[in-house]
Amino acid sequence: MKAAVVGDTGLEIREIDTPKPGPAEVLIRVRAVGLNRADAMVASGMAHGRAGGPGTVPGIEYVGEVAEVGPEVPHVKPGDRVMCSGTAGWGEYATADWGRTVPIPANNMTWAQASTLPVGLQTMHNAIVTAGRFKPGETVMIQGASTGVGMLGMQIAKALGAGLVVGSSTNPERRARLTEFGADLAVDSQDAGWVDQVLEATGGDGVDLIVDQVSGYVANQNMQATKILGRIVNVGRLGGASGDFNFDLHAMRRIDYIGVTFRTRSVEEVRDIVAAMKADLWDSVESGALSLPIDREFAFDDAAEAVEYMKANKHFGKIVMTLY
Repeated sequence: MKAAVVGDTGLEIREIDTPKPGPAEVLIRVRAVGLNRADAMVASGMAHGRAGGPGTVPGIEYVGEVAEVGPEVPHVKPGDRVMCSGTAGWGEYATADWGRTVPIPANNMTWAQASTLPVGLQTMHNAIVTAGRFKPGETVMIQGASTGVGMLGMQIAKALGAGLVVGSSTNPERRARLTEFGADLAVDSQDAGWVDQVLEATGGDGVDLIVDQVSGYVANQNMQATKILGRIVNVGRLGGASGDFNFDLHAMRRIDYIGVTFRTRSVEEVRDIVAAMKADLWDSVESGALSLPIDREFAFDDAAEAVEYMKANKHFGKIVMTLY
């Protein structure tokens, strides 16, 4: 089969063996893939703790038709249209654990549209509901809200009954569009006055929950903008993997600071995450209430160009590669 493979000098389209599904896996005939920053890092040889290096096939988000199922797979059969998360999705075929395989709604959703959803839905539902312990009526801030995952986070918070949703973006054009995706207030995390804006919008209390995709330079400001006994869920580190941390402020505001990643989770934990997301959000997915704009579609043969486009960080919404 044809696949995008990390070579010694960059991403290459090669012929490799078609993967075989394990007992609890499904084999997918891939029709479209959604690009994520983790994919771009792996494709560029910057694995950062993930499996990577020459010979690696990137791809954590992909959709297509089920071609084959292992003997232990329930509820999935050949011919089903599914959306998946996993690894090595940038090929004509890919495998996924059955618990990370979700039927595509029968609502005329295209392959490209479906490929924008799996990672964002799983990541943000887990961050907001499970790790963040969100309750209807609470206030939520998404740091890094103009990313695809961030835009889904704001929509999920709204769909679940958030009283106020704040989103941040350092790009003024993207920031101006955050209200289209659920933000009641949009702030610039590089503007020293953003904390005051959040405090004013929350009557001086701060938000109940911050889902932080930025970290680094916003760590202490996040705590200033979080309510006493509030929660901060550390999802990403777009602003840096380390930085100054005011331990006294953390203690004074009695904030729960929670770290999450999929990299150290077991197969069973991820199955639970997908099942919980589907139970809470699938009606909103089927109705179209949770969706993302597609910034640009690339042909699969142009995978290296798609990676460079993502690294340029000029997109708004998802970048998709198609294998129709």
